[in-house]
Amino acid sequence: MVASLTFGLRTADALLSTARLGLARADAPQGDVAKSRMAYEDFLTLREDADPDIPILKEAKVEYAKLK
Repeated sequence: MVASLTFGLRTADALLSTARLGLARADAPQGDVAKSRMAYEDFLTLREDADPDIPILKEAKVEYAKLK
């Protein structure tokens, strides 16, 4: 039971962080840079312990840097 609960939490965390990235990417073209920056920061915080070589994480860091 504990193993399935832990797996479920990790899955939810991954979905939440990916959703935050989606919001960041949607807000930027609409001109809401502050909202986009916050969503990128949320995504990067949620993924701070992830492997830095994951492509989506690398892309998000580049996109976030362009907003600054």
